[in-house]
Amino acid sequence: MSNLIKKIKQLKKKYELEIICFLVVNLFKFEKIFYKCNCINYPKEKCMFALWHAHQCGVFSCNLNRKTCIMVSSSKDGEIISRAANAVGVETVRGSKTRGGAKASFELIKRIQNENINGALTIDGPKGPNRIVKKGIIEIARMAKVPIVPAVYWSPQKRFLKFNSWDEFRFPLIGTNLVMLFGDPIYIPENPNEEEIEKIRKKIEDDLNRLYADLKKNYDIYIKQRN
Repeated sequence: MSNLIKKIKQLKKKYELEIICFLVVNLFKFEKIFYKCNCINYPKEKCMFALWHAHQCGVFSCNLNRKTCIMVSSSKDGEIISRAANAVGVETVRGSKTRGGAKASFELIKRIQNENINGALTIDGPKGPNRIVKKGIIEIARMAKVPIVPAVYWSPQKRFLKFNSWDEFRFPLIGTNLVMLFGDPIYIPENPNEEEIEKIRKKIEDDLNRLYADLKKNYDIYIKQRN
């Protein structure tokens, strides 16, 4: 009897995830039809996008001149995010600092090097602290031999589904007019020392904060510009 109960619990756990994935994937597919985002200063060269975890939906706007591949954690939440991203044309590799991160990093590096594809990383994920850049993106960009491009998105409209999460994640609903603002490329030396790495880490952090403040101040100008 105990084995039967255990099996029932396993099936319940499995299909709960499948149901959630089904709902989220179809929500993203539906959202894609109406998704509006004006992309400003999109980079011409291959790069690694640095985004805040709360702005992970902005990766859809990174798929302009070439596809984007983002690293997603191996957790249950990561499975949902990965399937949703794949459903709208964003590719994924699975791994995080604590689970399969090295393997996923090398897979991402290989894909950036061998394919016409950009990489992307939520630089304060998967668990924070919020908006504090971690150093992993610097090593990935260095090994892939591409610059890091900070990117933020925002809209003053209230059409967001809000979540009570550590990163203050918000999902843009139908009709939200977003702007995605890309920063200037940050190039990584071939063999940076610890001091140089920390300077780069801090620059990414400062650039993201500066871009976000700029976007919120000048949204009305950016929303009228052409992609």
